[in-house]
Amino acid sequence: FAIYLVSDGANKPYRLKIRAPGFAHMAGLDEMSRGHMIADVVAIIGTQDIVFGEVDR
Repeated sequence: FAIYLVSDGANKPYRLKIRAPGFAHMAGLDEMSRGHMIADVVAIIGTQDIVFGEVDR
């Protein structure tokens, strides 16, 4: 998970964002699949264990 938290000194956060780990995994897909065949991309995505419901925003 990636958590972005900004406080203004109060007891409640001023800004809070929680990002699922699938975004970071998808960002590395280009580097991981470079030099491989297109058919191998399916296996690479499977090893990253990406849940597409969390990255389709």
